[in-house]
Amino acid sequence: MAERRRFAQVGVGGRAVMYYEALPRDYKGNCELVALCDRNPGRLALAAQRAKSLGANVASYSADQFDRMLKETRPDTVIVTTMDSFHDEYMVRAMKAGCDVITEKPMTIDEKKCRRILRTQKETGRRVRVAFNYRYSPVRTQVKELLMSGVIGNVLSVDFHWNLDTSHGADYFRRWHRNKANSGGLMVHKATHHFDLVNWWLSTVPETVYAMGKREFYTPQTAERYGLSRRAERCTGCPESKKCPYYLDMNRGALRELYLDNEKYDGYFRDRCVFSEKIDIEDSMNVVVKYANGALMSYSLNAFLPWEGYLVCFNGTKGRLEHKCMETVYINADGSVPGEMIDTGTTISIFPHFRPAYWVDIRKSKGGHGGGDELLLDDLFAVKPRKDRCLRAADQRAGAWSILTGAAANKSMKSGKAVETRKLVPGLEMPDYPPMPSSDSPLPGRPKKK
Repeated sequence: MAERRRFAQVGVGGRAVMYYEALPRDYKGNCELVALCDRNPGRLALAAQRAKSLGANVASYSADQFDRMLKETRPDTVIVTTMDSFHDEYMVRAMKAGCDVITEKPMTIDEKKCRRILRTQKETGRRVRVAFNYRYSPVRTQVKELLMSGVIGNVLSVDFHWNLDTSHGADYFRRWHRNKANSGGLMVHKATHHFDLVNWWLSTVPETVYAMGKREFYTPQTAERYGLSRRAERCTGCPESKKCPYYLDMNRGALRELYLDNEKYDGYFRDRCVFSEKIDIEDSMNVVVKYANGALMSYSLNAFLPWEGYLVCFNGTKGRLEHKCMETVYINADGSVPGEMIDTGTTISIFPHFRPAYWVDIRKSKGGHGGGDELLLDDLFAVKPRKDRCLRAADQRAGAWSILTGAAANKSMKSGKAVETRKLVPGLEMPDYPPMPSSDSPLPGRPKKK
């Protein structure tokens, strides 16, 4: 019997739970979680307790003991689920110690850190996986398969509009994501999902990016329009809590257990005011992208809308594919399922040239990120992952290209000029993407009348 693969995990916040619970519960036959690491001793103890209750024999290490953890527990792979701005630090140290790496998205927050990760991966030859769970969502995979089939021919342009609602969207303005030094802003932290999807859907990479953005909703002026004149820096203890529509009750379930009870250790407040002057990320962004295959994309992200989800339209030489997805509302770590789809709000429709339009029967899915989380975990940890003609597994190249659109957008918003992505990370190779329809395939003619 082959030895079980050994895993250590650094960062045990809300998104980390998926990994440190799944390994001992669902993959104990071939995987072993040997260590957990975090800067917050309270959250670290909670995570270790949960993992041990599922049968894991884990050792616990503080953040300043990370290198010691690698030496003493000898993991084959390190899972990085820390704050985004620290991804590069732990990835590089893990690879230099001889470990492979699995990292949550985004791989990192800017081109400088990206170059450091790529350089280390090349020097060490270690394997890097970036956890793009949206690729694994059955309906998003279905979109990829339809585009690969050539049903709308060559894609010439994309219209992509992503809505974050006033629950999920507001949450980014409460947490550490509210500052670009931590997250790269929503253009990197959130949109890396979307930009990776387009790269993968079209099997190409971005060349030129132009963007504009602003923060005009989550501001002190909006608080005044709500009549909130006595705001505190956080929801807990705020005198306006009874009338603020954005009040977050930290005494609820996992929010209390994971954050409120442990803030005494590191001073991290999970419920900061969404209207604070200290926020420096945008809440409304528009981007235009030109891709290496010639396609153009118009993209928008707004974080204060009445419903959560997206509309993406692909305009091709043989017609148009429209995909709409409405999702349930959630706040990460409150015990709900993130990104679970509402079946009635998810559609795919095809509009061929010269022929009637039609709906496509979508694949049903349940679970986190539209059913993608479980399939991603299987791909990462199962004994024999299934063969995948869509090539959903993402390495450091895909991770880099996914953040470069956002990093370039941040630079463009600041300079007012278009930015060339290849200048940010020179020499970056194309990821492994499936082939798309040939550009010289015949076009349909108008059907003859009977």
